[in-house]
Amino acid sequence: MILQLAEARGCPRDLVGGKAANLAEMISAGFPVPEGFCITTAAYRQILADGAAPLPARLETGIVEAYERLSRGGPVAVRSSSTAEDLPDASFAGQYDTFLGVRGADEVIAAVRRCWASLWSDRATRYREAHDTGHVPGIAVIVQRLVEAECAGVLYTANPVSGKRSEIVVDAAPGLGEAVVSGAVTPDHYRLSGKGAIVEGPGEGCLTPSRLGDLASVGRRLEKHFGAPQDVEWAFDGDGELWLTQSRHITTLFPVPETAGEPRAYWSVNVYQGINRPFTPMGASMIRERQRGMATYMSALGFSDEIVDVDGWLFWDITDGVRSPAKRPKMAAFMDSLAAPSGRLVEQLGRDQRFPSVPPGSDEDTPPENRRRRWDRMIAAWLLPDQARARVVHDAERRIAAFTGPDDATAWQRLSFVESIRGDVCRIEANLPRDANTAGAVGGQLAGRLLRGYVDEAEIAAVFRGIPHNPTTEMDLALWRTGESIRRDDEARRLLLDTAPDELAAKQLAGALPDVIQHGVAAFLTDYGCRATSEIDFGVPRWADDPEPVFAMLVNLLSAEARFESTAAAAETRIVELTRRLPVTKAHRAILARFLLRRSRRLRGLREFPKFCLMRGFAALRKQLLLVGEEIVQAERLGRADDVMFLDLAEVREALDGRDFRAIVARRREVWEREARRPQVPSVLLSDGTVPALESDAGEGDLAGLAAAAGVVTGRARVVRDPDGARIEPGEILVAATTDPGWTPLFLTAAALVTETGGMISHGTTVAREHGIPAVVGVPGATTLITTGRVITVDGSAGTITFGEEHR
Repeated sequence: MILQLAEARGCPRDLVGGKAANLAEMISAGFPVPEGFCITTAAYRQILADGAAPLPARLETGIVEAYERLSRGGPVAVRSSSTAEDLPDASFAGQYDTFLGVRGADEVIAAVRRCWASLWSDRATRYREAHDTGHVPGIAVIVQRLVEAECAGVLYTANPVSGKRSEIVVDAAPGLGEAVVSGAVTPDHYRLSGKGAIVEGPGEGCLTPSRLGDLASVGRRLEKHFGAPQDVEWAFDGDGELWLTQSRHITTLFPVPETAGEPRAYWSVNVYQGINRPFTPMGASMIRERQRGMATYMSALGFSDEIVDVDGWLFWDITDGVRSPAKRPKMAAFMDSLAAPSGRLVEQLGRDQRFPSVPPGSDEDTPPENRRRRWDRMIAAWLLPDQARARVVHDAERRIAAFTGPDDATAWQRLSFVESIRGDVCRIEANLPRDANTAGAVGGQLAGRLLRGYVDEAEIAAVFRGIPHNPTTEMDLALWRTGESIRRDDEARRLLLDTAPDELAAKQLAGALPDVIQHGVAAFLTDYGCRATSEIDFGVPRWADDPEPVFAMLVNLLSAEARFESTAAAAETRIVELTRRLPVTKAHRAILARFLLRRSRRLRGLREFPKFCLMRGFAALRKQLLLVGEEIVQAERLGRADDVMFLDLAEVREALDGRDFRAIVARRREVWEREARRPQVPSVLLSDGTVPALESDAGEGDLAGLAAAAGVVTGRARVVRDPDGARIEPGEILVAATTDPGWTPLFLTAAALVTETGGMISHGTTVAREHGIPAVVGVPGATTLITTGRVITVDGSAGTITFGEEHR
């Protein structure tokens, strides 16, 4: 139950805890760590099992003897080492107790007990809950020789505030380092270059340039050894010798693509796609295949041909577009149309000295060619919109029919089918006829020009509320109608309200719910079971696989009103009213504008149609791959069928051929779960780790973003980080980091929408307009600056959020 600290190297973390494991690794690598011993978690478990008030004699004797050998009665440091501590994604810094200057056997035993007790302190319990570590940890205790520190503190091998990897930050104070760690003193603060040169620091601090250089050197060695930026506790003793008392990952830094040389800028594919969680490995491979269909156009704008993957966070390198005066405006406009304020950040970087512009007119500055519009086809679509839409739908159904895999086949045959059809599935959006879709967008733009001077943009946008034939709004309405049927049945309604969504989902899959729920949800899943939150990630379970989110949304919709039909009727009335504003002398313009607005409404539903087709294709391929996964599980090379989503197709083939992937998948799942807990996802990231800050145009106390859907609403905010299981009361304003179609059922009860990213043509804002709710998107930090319960006014016409009264 007692090990010398050096002996803890290689021991399971569950036995010695995170701190002891890291210190033992440092000792083995030759770093200067004070000697000590570790009382393992086995001792703590024995105390719990025995319910012993006094320590067992053998354990107490062992601790006392180890202490006396270590210090001969001198002072020691007694420190907790929890199994949930110094993790790559959760440091637990300061959550468990440390006692310095402990003297005598009795005091050491008392300090050990207090370390054990700190496992259950309020702060540690709350931290575990906040970081969802998933289990109750064990705890070991370290006893080390106390360094009689002349100066001590903390070293960060990357700037923990800015994220800059090329900066080192040191906080230092005379005496023991605990004063710095606990915040009991105001330390000397130093900012160093990667080589240790002082960039910022006090005139007369407690550290000399030489000692700062020593700290920078050891910090870089630790970073290289552990493979990530480190948070290091250190001390210089009276003889000037440097000692290290802890090193752990800096858990707040966002992963950055590895690069060398000149600074690079990256745009997050996750943000572009409206998801704030990492991609699964299979999802990443599918999104790469999808984006290859857009490669020529994206490359012309200045995006890299390939997508970089760092722990499930996907990035385009946008440096070429940032540095090109000709490409930059179009790149920025494209990015802001989908994920504002990414484009404004690109414009800012174009003025940054770190990204000098290439020579105007050079090969690197070739402007992208404008896409040619087929006016003949658009005119045909305006004249016969229903036929134009029907042609697109027919073409899509023909393609989707080919995605249905074999019912009776071997795993090898199923995999070969997926490999052969993957490209067609992933590129169906690009391959569908686009002219009718384009006609829907262009018709509204042309009508706006015809009405210019008499009608503003917000009034034009209001015309496109409640448009027909949009599969996402049709999905929301289908779910609302299911809820309406349930609401009229008292027994079914009570069951829905009184039963947890996961229990309802289990009963649904078992066919054990009342008919009005069973058949209603089954019909919904037949049409829309291919969808999900973060659905662009192929590896994410669909609602048909796990209908729990559907039941959570149904509960939310029991209080929703049918406003879609009313917005559709109001839009037609609005068209007539707006076009009548033109004088008689411009009657021809009014007639043409009225024609274009009406025809555009009948075609704009196609905006969401290609994505829905992609989801249907994804569902078909997922069905085949999950069946393949079942056979690999039976062969004992995967733990469960959906583990195939943590492989790519080549690896699935290897698994069928005999390779055991269970350990690899376990590691990948651990990384995915760790990364999924990140509270913020930057849209633009630089290669040095910094996240560019947006130059704000908002007034004091207000927030500003992109005016995405017209209207003004005042209400209480509801900050939602995951829509699955979320509840939005009628009149509340939904505030989220981002949205995708899986969020849109919440729009039926939300009074308005505020997001940190999004653009005029992103899925969330498109559906918000059609539901008739105001929306402001591209508001940096909205989910932290706005708190649930705070009264805010959302002006979707001006693009502003104004704060009202404080939370009650």
